[in-house]
Amino acid sequence: MGCTFSGLNAFYDAVNSGGDVWINENRFRIVRQLGEGGFAYVFLVKELLADTSSDAVQSGLRKKFKDSTHLSDDGSYALKKVLIQTNEQLELVKEEIRVSSLFSHPNLLPLLDHAIIATKPTQERSWNHEAYLLFPVHLDGTLLDNAKTMKAKKEFFSTSDVLQIFRQLCAGLKHMHNFDPPYAHNDIKPGNVLITRRKGQPPLAILMDFGSARPARRQISSRSEALQLQEWASEHCSAPFRAPELWDCASHSDVDERTDIWSLGCTLYAIMYGVSPFDYVLGESGGSLQLAIVNVQIKWPAGPTPPYPEALHQFVKWMLQPQAAVRPHIDDIVIHVDKLISKFSN
Repeated sequence: MGCTFSGLNAFYDAVNSGGDVWINENRFRIVRQLGEGGFAYVFLVKELLADTSSDAVQSGLRKKFKDSTHLSDDGSYALKKVLIQTNEQLELVKEEIRVSSLFSHPNLLPLLDHAIIATKPTQERSWNHEAYLLFPVHLDGTLLDNAKTMKAKKEFFSTSDVLQIFRQLCAGLKHMHNFDPPYAHNDIKPGNVLITRRKGQPPLAILMDFGSARPARRQISSRSEALQLQEWASEHCSAPFRAPELWDCASHSDVDERTDIWSLGCTLYAIMYGVSPFDYVLGESGGSLQLAIVNVQIKWPAGPTPPYPEALHQFVKWMLQPQAAVRPHIDDIVIHVDKLISKFSN
């Protein structure tokens, strides 16, 4: 990796006291924790510049990046910390860093800097490495956060905002799907979409978390390969947004980036209604999420008044084709969403 993490002293003490951490040659103060999940923690941090004169404009991260598009005006960033216990976890983090560094698009969250350090396991902690990944911060939270807040207030996105948010996700995903070789994100869901609300404009939407992203095209030629893919998907692809072929993979089949198109259809539904089209099954006694997904059993909740156009429901259904081979590609989706935008824009 060639990464160092200099000047790091008892990260936990730093967090508790609002102390400082260094990522390579740049120093950051921890402001507060933003979230956690599994072995990962996300903190809001603020860059500290040694030089406070006017020359400081070209110090710190600004010195490192010629393109300052994703750099913060006030030095605020998101720092993701991952505790690594096994070599397998270490390889997964390295792969996330590698894949995150491949893409450059305004609707994909860029990795600004990173470092991995070896630690000595103690009685209190069992991990042997810690990874630190630095990203732009979006304090309005994820689409999932927004959905919970809006549901409590009985609010919905307008048809125009639904389409504009979705269009931006499509743009980011198109960048990945048109890569050489094509990459699938593999975990498109509201919790992986950052939203920034803007006055007088539709919300900005940015797809994040490339920990599950992989080259999209795979030939499955045996039962063991099919089961291996299903097992991998069960660990890396969120169940209510997971495509049918990842639940029940045929022994001889081709899997491609259209697994993402299924997740994208579920996410369009979630932009409208706040949940996956299959979440209702989780509340049913004896309900099977896999059966509901494989049989595309969608229920349409009561929406805003007036309701969303039927064209949006048809759009979701077009993406939720159980047979991947007849599902549209991202380029088809972009063409269609642009037509809907021109038809339903305010």
